[in-house]
Amino acid sequence: MGRGIADQVGLATKTGPWHGSRRLSLARDLWFDLPATHALLARGEISEYVAQLVATETSHLDPELRRHVDHQLVAAGLDQMGPKKAAATARKLAHQADPAGSLRRGRTARNERRVTCRPAPDTMSLLNALLPVEQGVACYAALKQHTDTVKAGGDARSRDQIMADTLVERLTGQATADQINTEINLIMPIDALIQPGDPTPAEIPGYGPVPGWLARQLAAANGPARGWWRRLFTSPAPDGGAMIVGGDPTRRRFDGWLGKLITLRDHTCREPYCTAPVRHLDHVTPYRDGGLTTHSNGRGLCERHNYSREMPGWQLELLSNRPHTTITITPTGHSYLSRAPNPP
Repeated sequence: MGRGIADQVGLATKTGPWHGSRRLSLARDLWFDLPATHALLARGEISEYVAQLVATETSHLDPELRRHVDHQLVAAGLDQMGPKKAAATARKLAHQADPAGSLRRGRTARNERRVTCRPAPDTMSLLNALLPVEQGVACYAALKQHTDTVKAGGDARSRDQIMADTLVERLTGQATADQINTEINLIMPIDALIQPGDPTPAEIPGYGPVPGWLARQLAAANGPARGWWRRLFTSPAPDGGAMIVGGDPTRRRFDGWLGKLITLRDHTCREPYCTAPVRHLDHVTPYRDGGLTTHSNGRGLCERHNYSREMPGWQLELLSNRPHTTITITPTGHSYLSRAPNPP
């Protein structure tokens, strides 16, 4: 019951489903379990961010204990606290209210260990690992110990550079951090590729725009590292841009070129406002309804939105393939347009 509501909240607030779920969960927590905090938020005496911190730090408590901590927190002057102090106070009161629950939560959190990667400014990226504390400390200590040894041997790099390079080398098994055999889907106009002075940026699906000089450097792939090229065919779009309409399938050891082409075309989940990576490839017209497995009838989705589409009341229509444009109609009757992004 209630499945798909968070997805509709995300669409209505022009955010992704994760933010929709977070907003819906916060609303439920405040209304049912945190009435005192809800009253402060309604009067504008605390921010939504502080209310979210309170909800997060007390999420493991049962409703009765949670309401008890809620009233304790407000009595302690929640409206006078900054975010950091509010979170710390809520955490302390929650530990005191249910020590056993806090212990169980800490053990459960270890099952949520993960690694993520997201873009950072100036052609950089952030590789984050959420690890149990002893593992995280051990990884950092090993990098630090190696860095101390290398610096003592006269390495001219900074300590931060050595630690970063060592991390890459140990994870990939390469001799040096800058010589890695990878297949990077790099999309750029041919003129920008062959003209050293061309300022046109390129696109790395899953990351975003990169400057032309970096794209040419990646395409060159000289030295021990190897790179591959694959041609993508584009066609002028009605608005003056371009759109991917096909590609060269001759790259060896590659299966499912059509799926790769759709993923390159869509970059991220095609539901509006969702920027999650493409995990599933979906038929616009379902296969069970006679939909063909073709470039125009396919779209890339995150796992969540692919499942949401299967729930009653959700509709999807293909409006155009030049550029690829679909419309999603939710169970409430609201409609949202989605168009494949233009390649550079």
